[in-house]
Amino acid sequence: MTVARLTQLTTLSWLAATCMSVFLAWHRPSTGSFVLVVLLATAHAWILGVEFCAINGLNKKDKAPAATRGELLTAWWNEVILVMQVFAWRQPFCSTAQPDFIAQNQQRGVVLVHGFCCNRALWNPWIKSLRERGHTCVAVNLEPVFGSIDDYTNTIEAAMRLVRQTTGTAPLLVGHSMGGLAIRAWLRAAIPGSPNVAHVVTIGSPHHGTWLGRFSHVKNGKQMRLLSAWLAQLESDEAQARENRLLNSMDLPPLPNLTCWYSNADNIVLPASTATLAHADNRLVRGVAHLALAFHPPIFKHCVHLLTHAGHVEPPKS
Repeated sequence: MTVARLTQLTTLSWLAATCMSVFLAWHRPSTGSFVLVVLLATAHAWILGVEFCAINGLNKKDKAPAATRGELLTAWWNEVILVMQVFAWRQPFCSTAQPDFIAQNQQRGVVLVHGFCCNRALWNPWIKSLRERGHTCVAVNLEPVFGSIDDYTNTIEAAMRLVRQTTGTAPLLVGHSMGGLAIRAWLRAAIPGSPNVAHVVTIGSPHHGTWLGRFSHVKNGKQMRLLSAWLAQLESDEAQARENRLLNSMDLPPLPNLTCWYSNADNIVLPASTATLAHADNRLVRGVAHLALAFHPPIFKHCVHLLTHAGHVEPPKS
């Protein structure tokens, strides 16, 4: 089952349950029926609230600066609205509203990789903006939805090949959440040859896993548990690849530069610094939740900069 069909079913089921509770409350008004209506209508807000309550405790000993109560409250409210936009409308019903854009020019292109239980519609605002700037843009669908992260490498490779052939240049590769791990898995599969990518940007990706992964029992969810065996093997393989390039610097091309954006108000990747990598340019965003990171204007601006200045990394803003 695709994410579009899965989210259609969950959205329509939620609407049906909410409408039924309203009908019952109208014909048999009571405190209990009113509470049921409120709970159903705001269920996602309560779930997000539990996640945000966990942030302070799980980030208490983390090296990332602690989020203030004001930052967490603002991030929670913004995420409540955004979750409805993305999961109840854009992904179930607008997955093809913004098709891939193949520009007839030689400007650098970009491949966009979504995260867990998402689809390409996550990137609709990016695709629209990149089209207006004339950049070739391909957004993938990672399937099977609950398969191994390694299963997605062929999908990413096909998109990368299309963008390279269209533009004649190495693409920018951007991944949100699990998408960042799928990109790293693709890079591992591309070694020892040249991955031929201009730059990699990950946004809120659980590079060292996430505390919430313990509650998942699907394949890719278990791979994202804190310090999972899959993540340990990925990190070991990457270290070996870097060592090989140091030992054979005249024979092997360098690995692409990597930028990791992370937030101290991320309600999915916990603790916060698990979204960073030792060999990357790690950039903290304060007070922005997990889904909202994908639409944070400075991150998009940074990626546009990389499309025109690949190899010249934009300095962090003070």
